[in-house]
Amino acid sequence: MNKIWRTIDTGLLPAAENMALNRALLEARQANEIPNTLRFLRFKPCALLGFHQSAEQELNLDYCADNDIDIQRRITGGGAIYFDETQIGWELYLNKHDLGTADMTQISRRICEAAAKGISALGVDAQYRPRNDIEVNGKKISGTGGAFDGDALMYQGTLLIQFDVEKMLRVLRIPAEKLSDKAIASARDRVANLADLLGKTPEMAEVKVKLADAFAQEFNVTFESGELSEIEQARYEVALAEIDHPDWVNMLSKPVSDMPLVEAVQKFSGGLLRVRVAFDRKMQRIKQVWFTGDVFVSPKRIIADLESALRDTHAEQLEQKVNDFFAQRKVDMLTLMPADFIAVITLALDSAETTEPIGQTDAT
Repeated sequence: MNKIWRTIDTGLLPAAENMALNRALLEARQANEIPNTLRFLRFKPCALLGFHQSAEQELNLDYCADNDIDIQRRITGGGAIYFDETQIGWELYLNKHDLGTADMTQISRRICEAAAKGISALGVDAQYRPRNDIEVNGKKISGTGGAFDGDALMYQGTLLIQFDVEKMLRVLRIPAEKLSDKAIASARDRVANLADLLGKTPEMAEVKVKLADAFAQEFNVTFESGELSEIEQARYEVALAEIDHPDWVNMLSKPVSDMPLVEAVQKFSGGLLRVRVAFDRKMQRIKQVWFTGDVFVSPKRIIADLESALRDTHAEQLEQKVNDFFAQRKVDMLTLMPADFIAVITLALDSAETTEPIGQTDAT
C-alpha cells in the first residue's frame, strides 16, 4: 500500500504570506508535526531577495515602487527573482530519510526529473538540465532549488505559464544595455512559456494534477488533499509578524557603492568583448556578470550559461571557473579564447577599487 502524502493549495497570496508559510511548513516538517507535503502557490507581483542580499544592490527600487511590485526576502539563499500571477509554484516539504539520501545533487535530479515528466504530460517535451533547471527545446520553463533544516527538506519550483521577461529584467538592477530591444528579445528567446508552447493558457487545475501525479509516481505515494493544521497556522502567524515588516526586508541594507557595476571593453582576434560586473568589493566576489560585444559563439546560449556559472565567484577563482566551464563543453568561438573572457573581466575588476559606481540603471 502506498504511503499517504498531503497536498495543499494556498492560492494567490502576497509575498510576505508566502514566505511566512515557507517558514511555518519547513519548521513543522522538521518538528514532525506534519506529513510530507506538496504545496501549490502563486504570488502577487513581487521581487524576492535571497536571504543574504541587499535590496539596494539587487533591485531597481524606483521601478518596483512605480509599478506596485512588492519587495520581500526569502528564508533561503540564492539570487533575486521576480514573481507574479503568470507563474505557478510548487513546493515539497519532506523528511530526507524518506528519500534515501541527503545528497542534494541526487535529490535535485530525482525531483526535477519527476517535475519534468509532469510538465511533459501537459503536451510538451520537458527535460531536466542540471543543476536545477527544467527546459523545453533548450529554453528554461522552470527553475528550482532547495534547502535543508535538520532532517527536513523544502524543495521549490516554478513553472512559467505566461511570464513577462521584460518586466523581470526591469525589476532587477542590471546594466542599461540589457534593457535594449535586442537584449530583451534575446532574453525572451532563452525562456519558454507554457501558454506559448501549447497555443493556449492551460487550466491551473490541470497543471497541478499533472505535477502531483508525477511526484506520486516517482515517490510511490498517494496524495490526499488537506488544509493547514492549527499548528501550522500558529507557526505561520508568528512568522508573518516578523516577515511582514520593513526590518525583515531591510535587514541587510547595503549601499550601492559596496557593490558597484564596473565595466571593461577589449578587442581580441575573435572580436570585441564588453563586460559589466556587479562586484562585491568587501567580499571580493563577482555577484553577476553581463557580456555583450561583436563575437561569434555557438551554441548561442553559451554566453548566458557562462554568466550564470560565474555568479558569486570569488575573484581568485575566476580563471579556474572560466577554464573549467569551457573544458566541460563543446563550443565554437572561432579565434575567441576562454582567456579572453578572463582578461576582460580582470580588467573590469581592476577598476573596481578606483571607479565610482555606475549605480542603479534608469529602467523607465
